[in-house]
Amino acid sequence: MIRQGRIQVDGRTVTAPEEKIDETCAVISVDGGTISNFGASYYMMDKPGGVVTATEDRTEKTVMDLLPSNLWRLRLFPVGRLDKDTTGLLLLTNDGDFAHQIISPKSHVQKSYVAKVDGIPDEADVRAFRDGVVLKDGTVCLPAGLEIDGTDTCRVILQEGKYHQVKRMLAARGKPVLQLRRVSIGGLQLDETLSPGSIRALSEEERQLALVKLPL
Repeated sequence: MIRQGRIQVDGRTVTAPEEKIDETCAVISVDGGTISNFGASYYMMDKPGGVVTATEDRTEKTVMDLLPSNLWRLRLFPVGRLDKDTTGLLLLTNDGDFAHQIISPKSHVQKSYVAKVDGIPDEADVRAFRDGVVLKDGTVCLPAGLEIDGTDTCRVILQEGKYHQVKRMLAARGKPVLQLRRVSIGGLQLDETLSPGSIRALSEEERQLALVKLPL
């Protein structure tokens, strides 16, 4: 069929069976009828602790190692990073533009975390977060949200993603993080029915929710 000129890839007739294509995005047609159009894919994972957020690592287990084999062909990659010991909502996609919109500080897409700390966050901490915490190295963070309930657990809402930011912000306030879990990105909440390490596809509505810019 290929040698007969009956196969088209992205609207172009191919005649060499050995030609390589990207099956995650190529539109393949036979006699003018489309038989595959994978397009972009979007997934959420409940990232477990003990794995690194990377596409590959020579020594550590990565989130990509947790993917079922039927998703390998999609060439997914993690959107941003969660620390090895941080759990919770992680997005995976093969859509670079979508990932950039989520990650870029200019987008101001919020990420929310639940942190268990050594200490009891108070109103002074809330004000410091609202004004922009100054880290120990002098870095000034953008204003952030801090929700407290009088216990050692609090909710942190960021509009940027500096390296180890939640941990560094709370440490700067004398409340080092003991446990950290991301629970939302934009308006998208983690599906708490997912088991650690499991993954599911996002609906189009959920994909749009992840890009929603919420006020602090």
